[in-house]
Amino acid sequence: MKSVNLKHLLRRLFLIPRNKIIRYLISLSIVFLGANLPVFSCSPSARFASKAANDRFPLTGSNAGGEVFSGEASYYGPKFHGKKTANGEIFDMYKKSAAHRTLPFNTILEVTNLDNQKRVIVRVNDRGPFVKGRILDLSYEAAREIDMISSGVARVSVRILKTGIQ
Repeated sequence: MKSVNLKHLLRRLFLIPRNKIIRYLISLSIVFLGANLPVFSCSPSARFASKAANDRFPLTGSNAGGEVFSGEASYYGPKFHGKKTANGEIFDMYKKSAAHRTLPFNTILEVTNLDNQKRVIVRVNDRGPFVKGRILDLSYEAAREIDMISSGVARVSVRILKTGIQ
């Protein structure tokens, strides 16, 4: 008795050309793999918030705000202009916005350049900065308004005016 190859048998039974059988088997494997991906991708990401961050910056809309913190801020512009931010909107370097690691999106901040006391009001719409020691990334327009374009980095004081809803 002859040994029968599975592909040969399928081809003979269904009169399907060999390349179509291979494409069918590949598409089946993709379907089964794709069905399992959502199980692994639906867990919350620790990258954007932690329990400590949520305790410090509540996820409810609050008009009180008022918390002040300070540190180094940088800015970003042309490289990211027109690309999606972490909250899904398109980044416009000519609008006053900011990136913060943990504050809820749509939080309104007053940023003061401590070297010249110039202020700007921005909205958090992205995550970052991802450079050690920095607390905030400003859009090009916000950085221009507080005269930090030439230095690239500035010591700032940040006051929360309104906590956004995430």
